[in-house]
Amino acid sequence: MNNSSAPETDAEPEKGPADPQIETSSSEGDSSDEAAASEKPNGAGASTSDEAKDGAGEAAETKKDPTPEPPKAKTEVRLRLFGRTDVGQVREHNEDNFIVADLSKESRGLMETDRNQLVGERGTLMGVCDGMGGAAAGEVASQLAVDIIYQRMAASEVPKNRDELAARLVHSIESAGLRIFSEAKLDRTRRGMGTTATIAALMDDHLFLGQVGDSRAYILRGDRLVQVTRDQSLVNQLIEAGQLTEEEAETFEHNNIILQALGTADTVQVDLTFVELRYGDTLMLCSDGLSGMVRNDEIREVLRTIDDPLEACKALTDRANQAGGHDNITVVVSKFEGDLAKPSALEIETLKYQKYQLPPPPPSNATMPEPSRRVKDLNQSKVSSRPPSRSSWHGDDPSDDPTDDGDDAAPGSHRHGDDSIDIPTEGAPQWLLIMMIASAVACVTIAGYYLLK
Repeated sequence: MNNSSAPETDAEPEKGPADPQIETSSSEGDSSDEAAASEKPNGAGASTSDEAKDGAGEAAETKKDPTPEPPKAKTEVRLRLFGRTDVGQVREHNEDNFIVADLSKESRGLMETDRNQLVGERGTLMGVCDGMGGAAAGEVASQLAVDIIYQRMAASEVPKNRDELAARLVHSIESAGLRIFSEAKLDRTRRGMGTTATIAALMDDHLFLGQVGDSRAYILRGDRLVQVTRDQSLVNQLIEAGQLTEEEAETFEHNNIILQALGTADTVQVDLTFVELRYGDTLMLCSDGLSGMVRNDEIREVLRTIDDPLEACKALTDRANQAGGHDNITVVVSKFEGDLAKPSALEIETLKYQKYQLPPPPPSNATMPEPSRRVKDLNQSKVSSRPPSRSSWHGDDPSDDPTDDGDDAAPGSHRHGDDSIDIPTEGAPQWLLIMMIASAVACVTIAGYYLLK
């Protein structure tokens, strides 16, 4: 379905609806008064001038209270999308998973309403996850990833701005990685399971992409197909370092090694990027079962010539299978329409991979719970303060010691009395006194027993 309705205008009415109009009315009234006074006798001219002024005043008062301006219309973004996954020609089972969801409606799936969306205030979520780990472990990891990311994104409040949506996307991916890592530790049969994750979240005309692993995101704009994510893989690192060409990478022995994945460690570094969408843009998310088997020029040709996302997904998976289908194949295709601006020639040529910089988090002490601050203060005091005075060993209040000059000096500073450490030499340990008393009582008891006997 092609929802190419004419964009609603965002232009505001011209400024100054009251004062300029008042000034214009007054000046016209004055000029008409002068003309009337020159043509008529003084009395008639005066009355006409007064009436004109009264009329101008009434008009001015009426225009001082203009009707409120309607709120500025939001950008309406419409998209048509579809997703498909295929086991391929070699693997026995499918470890890939994908997600398509309308977060505003909390609807997830490929029903007709999900395939034709008007992006709401919560946004739209799409993603591809390529599991690894053998047996059923990879499938479990990728399924956990799409489920947890969706739950985290759908359960949150409406994002206040783009930064909040982008931060929420990163945190959702990190949470999924920690959960998969924990599940792998609990079950020996799932040790080492993990998954890639390339997740897209859309808010107005900004598309955010969170990337872990080597699944990819492409944007087709005009006739250009651009990869807007970066593979976190060994082969891509070698290409960027200039040690491999793209032609050599196709036959590279270790081209299946990725540098990080969800679930293989308790933390991951999410690569956050973004695209400012334009009318007619097409997004494709895919696992390496597609990008590793079908060349970019073939992908571009399919996306450019096939308008229906369902048919495009089918054509792409078919081409990957025809090329050998060595891995599971997963693809999501989305076409963007609505009130988006049409791309200029410059925007087509300059489309590229762009990192999104989140604002720095607030200082940790601003959100640290009160008990944590107390523990920290106590620890710092122990490090920076000198040993307690002799009176404190007897249970007295340390503040009563006149020789104690406080703990406010900085670590390393010299204070009177710090060079010598007082070691207690008076009195005996409490346990020794108790032993002596017990021994004395025992001796008296034994002696009395023999004397009385």
